Amino acid sequence: MPSYPPPALPPRQVTLVLCTQADGVLGALPPYEVATPWWQQVDDVVRGARTVHGVDVTVLRLLRTDTRRTNDGGAVVYLAEVERPPRGRLDPWRDDHRDPLAPEPLRQAYANPGGPAADLAWAFGELDEQGIVVTGRPDQLRTWNLSSIWRVPTVAGPLWLKCVPPFFAHEGAVIDLLGAARPKAVPSLVAHSGRRLLMRDITGDDCYLVTGAPLLAMVDELVALQVACIRRTGDLLALGAPDWRAEAFARAAARMVADRSGPLDAPTRRSLDGLVGRLPELFAEAAACGIPDTLVHGDFHAGNVRSDGSRQVLLDWGDSGVGHPLLDRTAFVERLGDADRAAVLGRWDHCWRSAAAGSDPARADALLRPVAALRQAMIYSSFLDQIEPDERPYHADDPAAWLRRVAALT
Repeated sequence: MPSYPPPALPPRQVTLVLCTQADGVLGALPPYEVATPWWQQVDDVVRGARTVHGVDVTVLRLLRTDTRRTNDGGAVVYLAEVERPPRGRLDPWRDDHRDPLAPEPLRQAYANPGGPAADLAWAFGELDEQGIVVTGRPDQLRTWNLSSIWRVPTVAGPLWLKCVPPFFAHEGAVIDLLGAARPKAVPSLVAHSGRRLLMRDITGDDCYLVTGAPLLAMVDELVALQVACIRRTGDLLALGAPDWRAEAFARAAARMVADRSGPLDAPTRRSLDGLVGRLPELFAEAAACGIPDTLVHGDFHAGNVRSDGSRQVLLDWGDSGVGHPLLDRTAFVERLGDADRAAVLGRWDHCWRSAAAGSDPARADALLRPVAALRQAMIYSSFLDQIEPDERPYHADDPAAWLRRVAALT
């Protein structure tokens, strides 16, 4: 499973508000420092509670932060579950705005007391059916509005429990479909059911900082998967993958721009309205370049690849959908240096010219660059529409930032 690259960023000052299913909110532990800055990364938070306060916790969700998300860090308050009230005095916790345990229709199941325990019980049941023995206590690694991730030690090695929100619930089924075509290119599933996935460990390293030839191998693997899915778009849509093809995309983009562009300056709004009006033309011109709609990874970058040097495993398929495959290109190459970018673009063009004779991927890419950025704004906007208010700081600034980038590309 992926992890973040080593930080050179500010630490977090963590406050945990404790609760139990039976007793509700108990109070807060005194703040303590956590070196990793990313709010959704909670393994250090759990270790810190055990080391500093002698309390075993399960982090449920973000409650509050007084810090803008840039580079994360800062003062962060989480709601955390304990099995029983801890010994010793807790600081009183009072929030004038709301009860952190009040029902919230957009809250993820794993963000409620008892939710993580139910996810682990499902995993243990699947392992028991397959005769795989759990050998120790599972470790909570991450939790936020887009995923909950646990490492489960077993006789078969560490396994990974990933739970996702309903709008990513197609991930397990998509991985299953892709694994039938190219099993080495995607995680190996032990089991999946709805929003829960149980995956085998992937040997090797995360590829956040990779340069050179391995980047070309990542492109090879993605394009091979996309080519394998050209005739499977109906299957992908039936599994719940979103539709980013021309007509559906244009409708959704028009709604999102109308909803999110109000706070932007007038020239930016005019550029966005102009792009929305030209979307049918852009999609038609891109289609004429000869590359068919197929699988879109949706969050393709080197950090979502794990490799042992011979195998490239593409991770995090919750963002996947159906649309023009070059929608994946902009986000991947924007993180690269000039030499790597040129090599990657050349390889990408070669792959599609080989797969679709007579195609013009470079022209399709030029046409779709603002469209790809617009899709990013749409994704973040949809997150804000589907997550509870307490967790919106994770994404609050993203739609406007991407819309400004869209306008700059038009």
